[in-house]
Amino acid sequence: MLVLVDKIKILRVITRLNIGGPAQHVTFIEEGLDKGSFESKLVFGAVDNNEGDMSFLARERGLYLIEIPELSNQSGLIANLIALFKLYRVTKKEKPHIVHLHLLKARILGGLAAKLAGVPIIIETFHGNLFREYYGFLKTSIILILEKFVGNFVADWIIAISPSQKEELVQNGVANADKIRVINIGLELERFLNIRDKSGEFKNELGLRDNVLLVGIVGRLVPIKGHTYFLEAAKEVLEVIKDLSPIRSGIRFLVVGDGELRRELEEYCKELGIGDFVIFTGWRVDLERIYTDMDVVVLSSLNEGTPVSIIEAMASEKAVVATRVGGVPDVVEDGVSGLLVSPKDPKALAQAIIRLLNDPELRAVLGREGRKRVYPKYDVRTLVKNMKDFYHDLIEKNTQGSNSS
Repeated sequence: MLVLVDKIKILRVITRLNIGGPAQHVTFIEEGLDKGSFESKLVFGAVDNNEGDMSFLARERGLYLIEIPELSNQSGLIANLIALFKLYRVTKKEKPHIVHLHLLKARILGGLAAKLAGVPIIIETFHGNLFREYYGFLKTSIILILEKFVGNFVADWIIAISPSQKEELVQNGVANADKIRVINIGLELERFLNIRDKSGEFKNELGLRDNVLLVGIVGRLVPIKGHTYFLEAAKEVLEVIKDLSPIRSGIRFLVVGDGELRRELEEYCKELGIGDFVIFTGWRVDLERIYTDMDVVVLSSLNEGTPVSIIEAMASEKAVVATRVGGVPDVVEDGVSGLLVSPKDPKALAQAIIRLLNDPELRAVLGREGRKRVYPKYDVRTLVKNMKDFYHDLIEKNTQGSNSS
């Protein structure tokens, strides 16, 4: 039972801090919570093999970190039980007013630990949707059963990061609509607002001429991101313009990121005969330099919560082409702030790319409108304000309920 508190104590639990939106999301929230009103600690597990580690972002910002290596996406049954015990022990020790859970394993194990420890308020955030395209039927069914259990019997509140995600959670029976709050993700978008002074730096690094057109995709090299469709679209683009040799020689396709499919995708480029036109950059932290030199930014995902790379590209005033999946249509309005195509359709992806490459004015218009759509809506300061208001509101309601009883 809660009483009025000087500081709201929060224990935030995330499965791992791998490179991607969720790690940035939790780091930015933790950093943004003012120390006068909040006392927050971040619990995390080990990153998976072949993943980029983004825990440096949290360490650089001086966050209070508690590492539980067993809370790993790849851990087996024994390690999971150890993680559950450690989570319970940490939760009992810290006595938080709120436990806030991020990513699948943290939602399940962290939720159980918080419930057993008697935490007054348990919140879980869904960063993506694991019910489509990620796994086969059996594993997806098991995940859905677990999510329903946590959503209906463990968590007090659920945060969806887009309206479409909330609708999907309700449709899948994860929780009732009145239990789900939509709070958009927040990114450090100001770094992308004034990047023209960096124009040409990245092309110069790659040894490319200024007039070369760059079409890029940014993200983890994992199956759900659909990179094979991007590469097939690249081949289609090159085939369509094969008679226009000046343009053909002036186009390059960028794959920014790394992951388990790196070698496979590089080999696939060779099979498609486009190896000379595709550049794999690996993980990069200087995304401002990269976005400013891109002409078209592509998302070929089979499923997506809220597309971080597309939001960053739109903040950079770049034209985007994205698949119409998950929360993408909540960010990109087709024909207004970008172009949307069906997933798993490289021809449609190629047609949209060609349309933008052939129309610099359309690229500029979509870029300007795109920035209006994402900034400041998806800026970190908006996220922090919304989250602080939500926490304060929950504590106030819980306190009122305790006093009335």
